Amino acid sequence: FQSQIYFSMLCSCCGLEQVEGTKARNSMLHQQSVRLVCSRLHLIAAGFLLLIAWPMLATGQERGDRKRVGVLISGKETDTNVRSRLAVFKKAMQAFGWRDGKNVRYDVRWGNSNRQRVSVEASKLIAAAPTVVLTIGTPATRAAHTLTKSIPIVFAIVSDPVGDGFVESLSRPGGNVTGFITYYPEFVEKWIDLVKEAAPLTKRTGLLFNPRTAPFSRHQYLRPVLEKAARRLAIESAMFPVNSEKEIRSSFAAIAQRQGGSLIVMPDSFMIAHRETLIELAAKHKVPVIYPFGPFASRGGLMAYGVNMEDLTRRAATYVDRVLRGEKVAKLPVQLPTKFEMIINMKAAKAIGLNIPLSVLVQATEVIE
Repeated sequence: FQSQIYFSMLCSCCGLEQVEGTKARNSMLHQQSVRLVCSRLHLIAAGFLLLIAWPMLATGQERGDRKRVGVLISGKETDTNVRSRLAVFKKAMQAFGWRDGKNVRYDVRWGNSNRQRVSVEASKLIAAAPTVVLTIGTPATRAAHTLTKSIPIVFAIVSDPVGDGFVESLSRPGGNVTGFITYYPEFVEKWIDLVKEAAPLTKRTGLLFNPRTAPFSRHQYLRPVLEKAARRLAIESAMFPVNSEKEIRSSFAAIAQRQGGSLIVMPDSFMIAHRETLIELAAKHKVPVIYPFGPFASRGGLMAYGVNMEDLTRRAATYVDRVLRGEKVAKLPVQLPTKFEMIINMKAAKAIGLNIPLSVLVQATEVIE
């Protein structure tokens, strides 16, 4: 009796007419109906179970497949220019299909232009064992590289990865580090040419750098490049190593003692951290200064020529993407910069009594009135 009731219910649920009578149930039609009912019930049960399990399966798959990208930044979290570069990197990653919180998670750490803080944040980041690490700046790259020789590291805005021991060579990194550099020696000649052309009365110039954060400055090849370019323009040259704000102030005072002095600020995180001080002292001493990155001029510096740093971080995303998809860092060559910018601040020029020649203005990618 119960089987008859169940059969009746099943037939009703599945859209079949109930077959009455012993003869009908024993008929071929009855057997086919039972098979059809069972088949439909299996499908319904499978669909029901899938409906229940799907959220758990989807969550598990998302968690299992989600990649973890560590980001270690040398600069200050409050620096809008640095935050803008981070946003550019994430946007580029999204274009490659990496959605934050879905198939990738970012662990961003800030060094705030403090070597000790960079080291502490690097330790926390590496301990979390991310899939790959993006480092922005030489101090961040050094800190991460010191802690791991296995986790892939892609750097951006690093001046001399060979001299600092991050890679064996630009074409064959050979280890767990590769990336995108901001500087090569030919820049020195370009900077000297521009400062002389913008300030024709220049009689001497100096390179302002921090030996700890600008590793290329320790190499013997930099001084010959400076001296050769200075001789060609018939001006004096000097090196100004600085390790503190006090030494920066002393260097400006020294170069301003005689007329015709100028300075070239080298690209390193220390100079970026002291950007406001540099701009203030240049205006105070009326010294023509050329900077390595656009934001210096945007914030009130005289002029800047160098690599477009947002482009570097955008390109760094291409390597992070390739590493996440299984490529080996050791086989990805270090890339040279390809996009440059030259910004001139006319307000700053006027403040130090400098009339920028048209020959210089036409070279600029941006002129700030």
